[in-house]
Amino acid sequence: MAEQEQRPTEKPTEKWLSPQLSSYFIAGGIAGAASRTVVSPLERLKIIQQVQPPSSDRQYKGVWNSLVRMWREEGFKGFMRGNGINCLRIIPYSAVQFTTYEQLKKVIFQWFTGYGNKQLDTPKRLCAGALAGITSVCTTYPLDLVRSRLSIATASIPLQAAAASTSSSKAAQSALASAYHTASATTRLTTHSVFSPQDLTVWGMTLRVMREEGGVRALYRGLIPTAMGVAPYVGINFAAYEALRAIITPPGKSGVHRKLACGALAGSVSQTLTYPFDVLRRKMQVTGMNMLGYKYNGALDALQHIIRDEGVRGLYRGLWPNLLKVAPSIATSFFTYELVKELLGAS
Repeated sequence: MAEQEQRPTEKPTEKWLSPQLSSYFIAGGIAGAASRTVVSPLERLKIIQQVQPPSSDRQYKGVWNSLVRMWREEGFKGFMRGNGINCLRIIPYSAVQFTTYEQLKKVIFQWFTGYGNKQLDTPKRLCAGALAGITSVCTTYPLDLVRSRLSIATASIPLQAAAASTSSSKAAQSALASAYHTASATTRLTTHSVFSPQDLTVWGMTLRVMREEGGVRALYRGLIPTAMGVAPYVGINFAAYEALRAIITPPGKSGVHRKLACGALAGSVSQTLTYPFDVLRRKMQVTGMNMLGYKYNGALDALQHIIRDEGVRGLYRGLWPNLLKVAPSIATSFFTYELVKELLGAS
């Protein structure tokens, strides 16, 4: 009798340390890596378009032309530039996000439904998704910042004249430009002409940011606007996916194309609604790269500068390649997650 009375008190621990929880974590990590690798070229192009100076006459314009230019200047490596650290970041990010969401659903289910209903309503799913997004982004943010720096460090984005004059000597810049500039001959300095080979690694870029921009704190620049954008994005993403799944994949109609459609539609809706936060995040992440000419005192200051200099349109720069990537990315993510979770026997 005593043993039977003790069992209920052991259930909460079992839930958080169960094989099912491990399945969520593994499935989430694999889903994240697969989804980002599939759209790596578009992910990098989106970042470049978000942070390139608006006055430049050598902007990356158009999706197809920009991808061709990227291939011509850097080859296949250019398409995959930053994807290694992106996967390094997205595996724990996606794993934490999916696992936290699944666990929060259970907690919210217990708190608010009392096991009286079998389904959570949309507001509760939004809440669970938002909290999961904040948790995951806070745990992996430095990797996201370094990934953004690496993505643009080798792109041939012209530097601001004032910034160029404050970097290393003109002779050193010319030498670096001839050594690392892979585009056609030009006398104009670009972003990758002021980075050494040691800087173009995960560890090297991390050390450079910490050394030149204020230590560990610099690795978290832009975290607040990121969290502000991620919370509604992830919340809408999960809520929209589950709502669409109930409509598009009813019992007996759960083919692969239907599952992929659910993820693609959910991702497109959530990304479009929260995209300005993503632009703010990128601007804040590269504000320490003086050669781009960005210097903001905070997220609000960055928002004011963008609207003043570029108008509201500036908050949606890079949206088109982002929409082209988000559908296959989110579709792959949710499909892979459900598939791996099923293979691992988790419900």
